[in-house]
Amino acid sequence: MKLHTPAGARKKKKIVGRGTGTGNGCTCGRGTKGQKSRSGYSRQIGFEGGQMPLARRVPKRGFNNKRFEHNYQVVNIGDLERYQDGDTINYCVLLKSRLVNKKGSFVKLLGNGKLTKKLNISVNNASKKAIEEVEKLGGEVEILKVA
Repeated sequence: MKLHTPAGARKKKKIVGRGTGTGNGCTCGRGTKGQKSRSGYSRQIGFEGGQMPLARRVPKRGFNNKRFEHNYQVVNIGDLERYQDGDTINYCVLLKSRLVNKKGSFVKLLGNGKLTKKLNISVNNASKKAIEEVEKLGGEVEILKVA
């Protein structure tokens, strides 16, 4: 069985400017005269024929802090049970064990699950419960400054 694209999936390029006998000669389907028939014509995005464009007609309101937002990757203390007693855990260690990925380097520690080992953890943020659970076992949670 040979794989092939469905009918109509690939459209042939329109060949223009090859004589009047082809049907697309002379003006090449652009009509006659005017700015749009000339080479190099391109209309700016949002142009509405001289009318005030919608982007300028509508008032701007509000404020958005989205560009300064930090998207945290969540790691629960129950997920850290795989490490040995006394281990130091940071972003690189979590990345190697695939608890986080490279999409965002900000990590937040949450208190779900059960932890039974003493660990030293370096993360960007942590919940109160997670910090309490780690410190109860003699471990340490270091909160790294988010730049």
